[in-house]
Amino acid sequence: MYIKSDRELELMRAAGRIVAETFEKLKEVIKPGITTKELDHIAERFIRDSKGIPAFLGYGGYPASICASVNEEVVHGIPGRRMLKEGDIVGIDIGAIYEGYYGDAARTFGVGNVSEKAKRLIEVTKNSFYRGITMAVEGKRLQDISHEIQTYVESNGYSVVRDLVGHGIGKNMHEEPQVPNFGESGKGPRLKAGLTIAIEPMVNEGRFHVRTLSDGWTVVTADGSLSAHYENTIAITVGEPEILTLI
Repeated sequence: MYIKSDRELELMRAAGRIVAETFEKLKEVIKPGITTKELDHIAERFIRDSKGIPAFLGYGGYPASICASVNEEVVHGIPGRRMLKEGDIVGIDIGAIYEGYYGDAARTFGVGNVSEKAKRLIEVTKNSFYRGITMAVEGKRLQDISHEIQTYVESNGYSVVRDLVGHGIGKNMHEEPQVPNFGESGKGPRLKAGLTIAIEPMVNEGRFHVRTLSDGWTVVTADGSLSAHYENTIAITVGEPEILTLI
């Protein structure tokens, strides 16, 4: 696990702010009739205008600057001609690089008027992140976070995706340690101040099983149920964790 210096944390705050501000920009335009490709163009332009670099573009061959995952799509949906419709939900994942350091976050948005069950899924997913970070303090074990997320999600009647997990982040998009959203408490490495991790619950309305589409990227629920995603990059401190991807 790579512990960041104060200077490195400053650069990660700057990267995280670009990500957070990009979400604010997209939130204004996520409405019925816009395509996911249009969202991608808006995000890329804003990141570059903010002196950042889109972190996802070209990463492992990924062809866009954001991920846009609609309804049963869990993560890694490739932006394209798909037009968002009234009642859809869309998970947007954004990464930005600033002076060599990464920020990474995700939000799920309702498009126009969405059903109460979709609103609840989005809210529980977001809340599970905040329940998880109550355990993100120096001296706790990594899977204390994982267990708290899983317990909260399952107590609300949903499931957490097992095939995909959060991750360390810093000079690289993905660093050690992996951060699962499920598991037994008291396991994993002890958390230390200066560790930066991306915690990202992916929550399914149905079962946790997923599959990847033929494009090699888009992950969907195996049973076709709705899925939501919420993520922030955080820094472990001697006190409360610092969320680096919120304004």
